[in-house]
Amino acid sequence: MADQRPGVKRFAHGSRVPGWDEAADLSKDPVGVPDAATTPVPEDLRRTIEQYMARYPDRRSAAIPALAAVQERYGWCTPEGIEQAACVMRVTPAYLVSVASFYDMLETRPVGRHQVYVCTNISCSLNGADDLLEAFRDAAADDPDFNVRGFECLGACDIAPMASVDGDYLGPIDLDEVPTVLQQVRAGEVPLPDKQLAARRSVDPGAHR
Repeated sequence: MADQRPGVKRFAHGSRVPGWDEAADLSKDPVGVPDAATTPVPEDLRRTIEQYMARYPDRRSAAIPALAAVQERYGWCTPEGIEQAACVMRVTPAYLVSVASFYDMLETRPVGRHQVYVCTNISCSLNGADDLLEAFRDAAADDPDFNVRGFECLGACDIAPMASVDGDYLGPIDLDEVPTVLQQVRAGEVPLPDKQLAARRSVDPGAHR
């Protein structure tokens, strides 16, 4: 008897951000470490990156938090922001681009200021992640404030299907709750407070401090 179970959808982008497979432009001259004398860096960004660098014996280990700081300031890892971070860290912009283009939560293109990541891995997929992702995309429509995308795994299988909304884990999310989530985010409210992972009880009394 043939297996009648529905297949698990494979997503075209896999576990890499869009653009990861675009070839480098080899016609350009190689870019070295930005000159500190000619590369202006906002003082608060410089201070944040230097604080991260001080935590590691190898300054390159601060690449991810430094890029996160760039993204927090500019909304995405802009070429200007990457050059500024490279200047502070004394590495090439290409080194930071190689890091930013590998990790899904670092954006290398302009995106909306509100991040909605819908988990599409096995537990969520078997619980309706495809429909949930489509519902978020339909509800956000062409609103430029929202960056809605599928995410390979968010590590919260016990609340499947779930999503990360501006870093807050929500789940399980019903399809009819999707418009409410976006409405709450637009209003500056906490989305689905009763379904926040951070609000769940824990045996550790200090877990939510």
